[in-house]
Amino acid sequence: MKYDIVKFTLSKTDGQPLLDDELMQTGRDIVAAMAGEAGFESFEETPHGIDGYIQTSLFSQEAIEGLAEAVPLDIKVTFTVSEAEDKDWNETWENEGFTPIVIGKECVIHDMRQPYTGPALDMDITIDAKMSFGTGTHATTRMVVAELLRNDLQGKRVLDCGCGTGILSIVASKRGASKVVGYDIDEWSVANTLHNAELNRVYNVDVLHGDIHVLSHINGLFDVIVANINRNVLLADMADMKDVMHAGALLVLSGFYNSDSMMIAERAGKMGLSLVSTETEDDWCCLTFRSES
Repeated sequence: MKYDIVKFTLSKTDGQPLLDDELMQTGRDIVAAMAGEAGFESFEETPHGIDGYIQTSLFSQEAIEGLAEAVPLDIKVTFTVSEAEDKDWNETWENEGFTPIVIGKECVIHDMRQPYTGPALDMDITIDAKMSFGTGTHATTRMVVAELLRNDLQGKRVLDCGCGTGILSIVASKRGASKVVGYDIDEWSVANTLHNAELNRVYNVDVLHGDIHVLSHINGLFDVIVANINRNVLLADMADMKDVMHAGALLVLSGFYNSDSMMIAERAGKMGLSLVSTETEDDWCCLTFRSES
């Protein structure tokens, strides 16, 4: 998957350097919030502003120009765009692994490079992450895993939208799901999900390469759908998710900030989805809805 780097430089309106540290940080926060709405996935602060990363296919010069002009506080925003180097950004992290993560009192997620040595738990999941999101280290993943652990999935059909490492698919299978289907736009993630499923002796997970449109190739409805994705993608894809839900099915959404939860809930409500629960961790949110029809 190709990414562009947009380097945002913040200065005074007369072009002089912005020396006020507090104003610089406020400016970075504003740019990140606005860029997030335009599809940017991650950010890195720099001495002169902030760098944003966006999929090349989603980049819009017009949108970024509008963003730069709309920043308040008499801050001038300029930017340059370049293609991100096509490399494994997680190489160092992959080589070192991550510290085991315990969720609730029954599940531990650990890297194959760092075995879990604590008390035995009911669910022990090994993850070998390769350029994919979803190891349990991020709050959104932990919240969705916790929601799956709270629900009875025995005999249920589960859909994992944007499966990443496959961690949510694996948890669902180990919780008794009869069938799990995942999809991801990143071919690395498709391969990594299948690899991790095999590592955990999970054999009822199918993975497709593509976006929400792969649902047209899937037969049957689902009892549980999980999607830990960018806010804009959730808003765009929610109607398609609703179309493949049984009456009474659950939709578990995360990947967005608390400040975006009302927008997500309003869109879901218009589709006949009722809010069942709200979980928050740090500034992140996880919403669970039930289909009424």
